[in-house]
Amino acid sequence: MDFKQIQELIKLVNKTNVSEVKIEDNGFKITIRSKSYTEAINQPTTVPMVQPMTVASAPIQASAPPATEKPPASANESAAAEATAGAETSKLIEVKAPMIGTFYRSSSPDKPPFIKVGDSISEGNVLCIIEAMKLFNEIESEMNGTIVKILVENATPVEYDTPLFLVQPNA
Repeated sequence: MDFKQIQELIKLVNKTNVSEVKIEDNGFKITIRSKSYTEAINQPTTVPMVQPMTVASAPIQASAPPATEKPPASANESAAAEATAGAETSKLIEVKAPMIGTFYRSSSPDKPPFIKVGDSISEGNVLCIIEAMKLFNEIESEMNGTIVKILVENATPVEYDTPLFLVQPNA
């Protein structure tokens, strides 16, 4: 990270309500705190008491499948289908969200997505962006393979360890 990037981060922290930013990149660590954050730490705070709330839920009733669906011919066929599907998905690797934020498939709404189902990816390819506190973080691939499935809709919130993609690794 160069001096200009650090200056931009400082300006960003000062312009927003972000109180603290920590960045680690290839052994380089930096923490930027706003003036309000430092003042808040030095003043005593009060913590409000929170009482647990109980929520009652109604029982869920299963409905009959639609008339257009027909059950499998036998239990052996359905077990074989499940085993095949399990074997196929056991070879796949989930790419998970490394942080909390909003998932974006492209750098802007008018740009094409970074990847699509069926695309081959290499280590270091940008897969998506996760916006966290007005910072746009490019999520890069850590493996070589093929995108099998995109598990998250564009512009939706994700949490830490949310599965984003299924990847078939190269043999």
